[in-house]
Amino acid sequence: MNARKRGTATFILACLSPALILMAVFMVYPTLSIFAISLFRWGGYSKEREFVGFENYKILISDTRFWDSCRNSLFLIVTVTAVTLTLSLFCAYVLTGYDIKHKSFFRVVLYIPNILSTVVIAAIFSAIYDPSRGLLNSVIGFFKDGPPILWLGDRRLVIVSVAIAMVWQAVGYYMVMYMASMAQVPKSLYEAASLEGAGKARSFFSITLPSIRPTVRTTLTFFVISNINISFLLVRAMTGGGPDGASEVALSYMYRQAYTNSTYGYGMAIGCAIFIMSFALAAFVNLITRERN
Repeated sequence: MNARKRGTATFILACLSPALILMAVFMVYPTLSIFAISLFRWGGYSKEREFVGFENYKILISDTRFWDSCRNSLFLIVTVTAVTLTLSLFCAYVLTGYDIKHKSFFRVVLYIPNILSTVVIAAIFSAIYDPSRGLLNSVIGFFKDGPPILWLGDRRLVIVSVAIAMVWQAVGYYMVMYMASMAQVPKSLYEAASLEGAGKARSFFSITLPSIRPTVRTTLTFFVISNINISFLLVRAMTGGGPDGASEVALSYMYRQAYTNSTYGYGMAIGCAIFIMSFALAAFVNLITRERN
């Protein structure tokens, strides 16, 4: 019996070892390397490194530009996540719970932004926001006169403009996930609710939402974390962090410090801080969304 257990354990280890090796090489080792590099003052290209210990982290704590970028990231995480998941749930419920013609067409149209690359999305919205020839200013011009609105050049509007692009890109993807989950809810529950006089809104909050809670919890955690990466890509492609850092997010600031300002060690210290904050954020989301007994 012991020999059989050992054989089973060996087989399981053999199956898991490729994944474990890949994880160690491409995730664990790079993460530890980033932390090691953050302890040096290094430009990233020269061979000379100066060990400074936690000096980079001391600079980080007092770096107001870094905290401004974190505030922008937090704004995008909270705002984009709330708006995207709300719209995704609404669209999924409408397409699932109502008798609408050409449902497949609407699914495809809403999902198309998700298959576009981030650079293409950035180009589309940069054209829409163009102050002189953009669609948005042209539409607004029909209703009021005045100077063109600088959507990507105004410190008050630029981060909101990026948020709108992020919402447009993500709604369709999460809508499809919610539609698949809603399709598994037994129709008998809705029939019973209808006999009791419950309307569509009551059925959604009393039946649909509780039934797909695990999916909502999973997508919420996933979107919060992926938001950090998507915001970096869109900011780099649309604004470059401007004007004057108004749209800078945490990852774009790290990129600027590491690869533009040639302070690679300091950039890796920012990367470590973002890594820790991402895990803390994921843990917080899991904590507030866990089921209470």
